[in-house]
Amino acid sequence: MNHRNRKYILIFNGLAEVLLVICAYLLALFVRFRLMEGFMAPQMVSPQTFLLLVIYGLGLSFFFYVFRIYDYRHIGRYYGKIVRIISINLIGLLMILAFLFLVHLDRFSRVALFFFWGFATFFSILKCVCVERLAEKRRFSPENKWHVIVLGNGRLAKQYIDYVQGRPELGVVIDGYISKVEKKELGKSLGAYENTDQIVSEHKPDELVVALDSHETRFMEMAFRVADKEGIGLNLIPFYNEYYPSRPTIERFGESNLINMRATPLDDLLRSSLKRLFDIIGSLLLILLFSPVMLFVAIGVKLSSPGPVLFKQERVGLNKKPFQMLKFRSMRVNDKEDSGWTTDADPRKTKFGSFIRKYSLDELPQFFNVLWGDMSLVGPRPEIPYYVRHFKEEVPRYLVRQQVRPGITGWAQVNGLRGDTSIEERVKYDIWYIENWSFWLDIRILFMTAFGGMRNNEKIVGK
Repeated sequence: MNHRNRKYILIFNGLAEVLLVICAYLLALFVRFRLMEGFMAPQMVSPQTFLLLVIYGLGLSFFFYVFRIYDYRHIGRYYGKIVRIISINLIGLLMILAFLFLVHLDRFSRVALFFFWGFATFFSILKCVCVERLAEKRRFSPENKWHVIVLGNGRLAKQYIDYVQGRPELGVVIDGYISKVEKKELGKSLGAYENTDQIVSEHKPDELVVALDSHETRFMEMAFRVADKEGIGLNLIPFYNEYYPSRPTIERFGESNLINMRATPLDDLLRSSLKRLFDIIGSLLLILLFSPVMLFVAIGVKLSSPGPVLFKQERVGLNKKPFQMLKFRSMRVNDKEDSGWTTDADPRKTKFGSFIRKYSLDELPQFFNVLWGDMSLVGPRPEIPYYVRHFKEEVPRYLVRQQVRPGITGWAQVNGLRGDTSIEERVKYDIWYIENWSFWLDIRILFMTAFGGMRNNEKIVGK
């Protein structure tokens, strides 16, 4: 699809957020002072105040972008966005309170601040819903449909057609497909490959999607020629699609284009250094913040059953190097520590251990693993060597996970793949994270962990 207008949408949202923040602030002052007290304090509408409001509005817009509030590809999914808007605005309120405390503006009206938070949140939600409705109306109007013709009739063509037809909110219409053999399950057949020029000229689609199988690549040159002649877009689904990374690196060697199929964003020294610096600072702060909780858990573990407070287990880390991962012990001392996978009703668990596992409190000592450099705050969860040896033979691309430091939390975990869940699905999410890593994706995952990702469905059992 055509995303050339995305930057204008982001600019619109940023400016709108700033305007709504200023309106919310003025309305809050009006309600708090003009309606409730009968006067308005001039110092509360100074140029410095408006500058801070602009900065706050831009910051709010940035986090809305990071948490996909401005993603209008999935129409009608309001509930999740509303929850995120409320959460982000609540964090913003806490940051404002912290700022006022640091600059000793303790006499600022807390009631006005509460009104400001309420109005700003309401305005953001109202804007989100209105824009969603406008996007829905625009996308479903016939003149704004994006018309596509698919070149091919194999597995890749069917995969693409099924995906698009199952998501009408994308606004994409499949006019038909071009191939030698007609297949009813793919929809309307427009003719054979040899007639592509005539078919495209007649139907005038917005885009040609090339989904040829490996034995049909001789038609590739024709597809490019026809698309260029008619001035339409062309997208290619490679026949090795399942092996293709999300963000491939392409290097030019003479007349050859070399595609690095295993390149990741963290191969860049600057990006990997930024992630490591964030891990060091973040782990230090979290150790200080959670030290009272860790003390409480340590006492609970010691009282729950005989044995050490900490449980050390060998795990496989960056570049397949082993390390000792720390956890609060949640089970009775046993002889299955190296290969025994924990289940929901595992008889080895203590009741207190089951409790700390449910709320991920047993993972807190891993902040020290992050500080030492064995782990990262965000990354694929590390496995013990026993399972790595098995999974690398059974699960495609499993060892791609070892290209980055393992994490305390990860993209798979915040999407519900925790504990006794499909390892194949977890690997898919882990590889997507590795191939699409960004600093802001890490921030997003940490926020998702803090707001719902720490509690799992594990039942509290044991004695």
